[in-house]
Amino acid sequence: MKFLPLIWSGIWRKPGRSVLIFLQVCVAFALFGVLQGLKTGVEQLIGQTRADVLLVHGSLALFDPLPLALLERIKSVPGVKVVVPVELFGAIYQTPSQKLGVVAVRPDGDWLSAFTFTIAPEYVAAFRRMRTAAIIRDGVAKKYGWKVGDHIPLLSKTAQKTGSTDWAFDVVGTYTDSDLGGGSDTLLINYDYFDEARLADKGTVKHFKVAVSAIALAVAVTDEIDRRFANSANETLTESMRELAQSQLQSIGDLNFLIRSIVGAVLVALLFATATMMMQSTRERMPELGVLKTLGFTGVAVFLSILAEAMTIFVAAAASGLGLAVLIFPLAANIVPGLSMPLIVVAVGMACAVLAAAISAAVPAVFAARLNIVAALAGR
Repeated sequence: MKFLPLIWSGIWRKPGRSVLIFLQVCVAFALFGVLQGLKTGVEQLIGQTRADVLLVHGSLALFDPLPLALLERIKSVPGVKVVVPVELFGAIYQTPSQKLGVVAVRPDGDWLSAFTFTIAPEYVAAFRRMRTAAIIRDGVAKKYGWKVGDHIPLLSKTAQKTGSTDWAFDVVGTYTDSDLGGGSDTLLINYDYFDEARLADKGTVKHFKVAVSAIALAVAVTDEIDRRFANSANETLTESMRELAQSQLQSIGDLNFLIRSIVGAVLVALLFATATMMMQSTRERMPELGVLKTLGFTGVAVFLSILAEAMTIFVAAAASGLGLAVLIFPLAANIVPGLSMPLIVVAVGMACAVLAAAISAAVPAVFAARLNIVAALAGR
């Protein structure tokens, strides 16, 4: 404790320089926290994405229509537990800016095992009973103030067989979705009702959702489904939800390389800048360090005091920067719904701050420890 006043006075000997180092470290670790948080958070979300749920779609494009007749052949593949046809289309609620994604599914048997939805049992039962039923995403319900029993009019480019593009559904419940790529403004409707009512593309789906009986069978089931439809008019490409999430992430580029490059460049630049300032500070304090050695301070004590000054500034600045990163992370994480700052990023950041402080102060601290008393007092 007796060294604390000495360390504190060393830090504030040049307030401007100490504040500059603090700000440099703070900004660097705020950037580190946000970027590394995005990388680690996305990796964790992908790792949590289900690998036992498969998506069967056209081999050429994700949304090429497939015949509903493929359902029975997919269902007969060993290891398949549930197959659910899925049709997708867009709609507008009141104004062009109020866009909704409509997901038509067939709620047969254990259909929810092929999705990441969480729906109350009473809502599921009502969804099965009513042909015009709709289960809406919880965020949509809050956004538009919809509640169970509401009759929702929608406008879509998908025409009914009467020629009208007006659709209407009855809200029977709400749901949540833990899927990484799940849309936020969506509602579920009955596929059979929609297919019977629409004018074109009857008897087709955008894809099939398949739940396998065991995760260990996912690869074998994937290969068998695609083998059955290979070289046919309806060739398929089957992917697990985890593979799909990974491919969506890769489609925006090598995120890992980009983030590592930016963070690495920032930390290297930080080390050069802070090490230079620490060395300059030590040279300016040569007479003072010489007095300390004259009073009996050993080289080790001087070394530790310089190191402690750097640690104090770096740790305080890094904590402030990481705290700032936690505050602004929700804004940066809007690109991926459900993303939150992993605590491991904060822990790694603090460890990096200690390491950066040690590296920045190592050369100045060794220089101070080996300082000759006579030369120091002479200012040489």
